[in-house]
Amino acid sequence: MLEEFLKLNAYVFIVTFSRIGTILIFIPVLGSSRFLARGKLFLGLAISFLLTPIIANILPAMPAKPAELGLVILGEIMAGAFLGLIVRAMYFATQTAGTVISFVSGMANTMIYDPVVEQQSAIVGGFMGSIATLLIFVTNLHHVLIEAMVESYMLFQPGVSPNLGDMAQMMARQISDTFILGVQLSSPFFVMSLAYYMGLGVLTRLAPQIPVFFVAMPLQIILSTVVLALTIGGIMTVYLRNFRDNIQPLIGS
Repeated sequence: MLEEFLKLNAYVFIVTFSRIGTILIFIPVLGSSRFLARGKLFLGLAISFLLTPIIANILPAMPAKPAELGLVILGEIMAGAFLGLIVRAMYFATQTAGTVISFVSGMANTMIYDPVVEQQSAIVGGFMGSIATLLIFVTNLHHVLIEAMVESYMLFQPGVSPNLGDMAQMMARQISDTFILGVQLSSPFFVMSLAYYMGLGVLTRLAPQIPVFFVAMPLQIILSTVVLALTIGGIMTVYLRNFRDNIQPLIGS
């Protein structure tokens, strides 16, 4: 009796950890190689341990054959990878906005290593990504992510083959929405850049003796920095609201 009980609980825990661990691998920050592997493992085990009694009733009966168990675990890994990539796509809206801002602000050549995405990125993109990550934790949106992990078992039930067509469509729509949001977040800088170049053109016609080449670039960077300082609060507010709205369908509310 005890042996059967332990075997059943081990099955529930392994299936739970298969999804939760995969989500933690793909989501930003926690999925970074700079985040200690032991930390990710401990966090995944802790969350899985807490969720085990919650989802035990919705899991299918423990398969009798190892092949069937492998299929269940494979389905959980696919569901976890999908959810993790959805969250990762949401995060890249700040990277898109930062890259666009850098191009229209004359800072496109200023690249830094972004530890979150683990690649070279525009300095504004790295800055906005770091601010967004900090605000997600400060505003307790990571609680919403944990809730989405729990509710994902109603959206993708264990033991049921996921609809790959729906998953691909949802992923494509999320990537499209991410790009659109990134352009929207950078829209103040489009307006600033348009007004700046129009004014610069008028100034060149009125005073051709002014060395525009030496004045234009430093002035553009200064103006862009001022606009960024004035709009970063609103940009982050819009981003966080959109982040929460995109998570809501995953938690069914």
